[in-house]
Amino acid sequence: MTLEFQPPSRDKLELEEGMALTPKFDDQGLVTAVVTDARDGELLMIAHMNAEALSLTLETGIGHYYSRSRSKIWKKGESSGNLQSVKEIRVDCDQDAIWLKVEVAGHDATCHTGRRSCFYRRASIVDGKAGLEVADDHRHFDPADIYGKK
Repeated sequence: MTLEFQPPSRDKLELEEGMALTPKFDDQGLVTAVVTDARDGELLMIAHMNAEALSLTLETGIGHYYSRSRSKIWKKGESSGNLQSVKEIRVDCDQDAIWLKVEVAGHDATCHTGRRSCFYRRASIVDGKAGLEVADDHRHFDPADIYGKK
């Protein structure tokens, strides 16, 4: 069963102070989802949810998202065993962003590269050029073992 979400209230006070969950999905039917570790607050990933993904997440307690590249629902960790058990869901003041606090099973890794977080690189300027440097190169699993050769 997919939950039905009413459109966001046009009444600013009702939207910001009311108790109805009325996500403000964008024109593609998506809302941004920020995902952090429930234990230490580490930012694990940013994703998108459509109404079905949000409904599945609320109903099952497991993180579900909408993959824009594959145009389908994605149960995070289904292939790797690193399922996300949702401990808390928060919604921002105008309901256009969702914050999930999760515990990650399996290897305790969220990124498909085998790292704990998808945010494993830092932006920097080197010799006048924008670039990236690795901030966390510890891999909790080998992606080739989980997903096969790419």
